[in-house]
Amino acid sequence: MGYGMKLATSERVRILKSEILSDDWYVLKKTTFDFLRQDGVWQRQSRETYDRGNGAVLLLHDRRRDTVVLVRQFRFPVFVNGHDGMLIEAPAGLLDDAAPEERIRAEVAEETGYRVRDVEKVFEAYMSPGSVTEKLYFFVADYQPADSVECGGGVEEEGEDIEVIELPLATALDMVRTGEIVDGKTIMLLQYVALRRGQAA
Repeated sequence: MGYGMKLATSERVRILKSEILSDDWYVLKKTTFDFLRQDGVWQRQSRETYDRGNGAVLLLHDRRRDTVVLVRQFRFPVFVNGHDGMLIEAPAGLLDDAAPEERIRAEVAEETGYRVRDVEKVFEAYMSPGSVTEKLYFFVADYQPADSVECGGGVEEEGEDIEVIELPLATALDMVRTGEIVDGKTIMLLQYVALRRGQAA
């Protein structure tokens, strides 16, 4: 074990300068810091971090019919990176200072129109730790067709135009393999539900 590993991470980082590059939608910062390497040498580094707050995502799964509810919406960053931009995802949203469970219930209702019953938190994950500070809280919840009590579709004033999709879980997993579903958080939850189903069997 190297010298640096004997110290807490907070003792291995000395922040020297932090400047805001953009504060338009969310906050983009450039920070210069010294980092104590494992060999005991301090190395100066510079990183940009994008802080948009933390978020939550939830996959609705009807265990009896083995179906899931997903949404399709336009994502501009994906569009400029070679995709057609119409991404299939599990409903998700930023916390905006709310508790993760509270926020995801509201987000699912807005996007899908389904009333969420009992939710189960399954894990937390940093989705792009090299540049984005966001931590996601992952949830699953059972649903029934009768739980669809609103139209869904998102909030028009926020630019949302969301299509609600109900699929057999097997079809959704095939869409991961064929590249029709490429959203990371959605793939993680689909795989989680598939593993859970296999263990239950």
